[in-house]
Amino acid sequence: MSEKSWLHSKWMLLIVAFMAALYILIMGNLLFVSGRTPGMYYQYNLVPFETIRPLLMERERYNTDTWVKNLFGNIVLFIPLGIWIPWLFRRCRTFLTFTSTVVLLLLGVEVTQLITRVGSFDVDDIILNTIGAWIGYAGYKLVLCSQKRTRN
Repeated sequence: MSEKSWLHSKWMLLIVAFMAALYILIMGNLLFVSGRTPGMYYQYNLVPFETIRPLLMERERYNTDTWVKNLFGNIVLFIPLGIWIPWLFRRCRTFLTFTSTVVLLLLGVEVTQLITRVGSFDVDDIILNTIGAWIGYAGYKLVLCSQKRTRN
């Protein structure tokens, strides 16, 4: 490896590490700190689509801000995770392993929110967050395929 490409890869690694750390800080703040106060009771939803269905079927009952934050926010915020996990962890490059890893990670986040009573455990959050991660994963795979095509 030439000194120039070695230096380039070191800078890329530093930039990625900085972006990952920034993402983790932002997500930690959004998931556990921002606008959340510990409650007295455990709040949870174990029924899939229990909170998604009303947002989709009864949109007129919700203001746009609520609708966008709950549906698109939960998807968009996890797109970077779908890119970084397979990029940083070689074992997570197959769809099944990637999905299993994402779901376990999201379960950990939701259980932590439940135990600390900061936020709530919501299976719909796991569904929406996983969709976001899948979009990021698809983007990762598309970039990978296009890079392979340009090399050949």
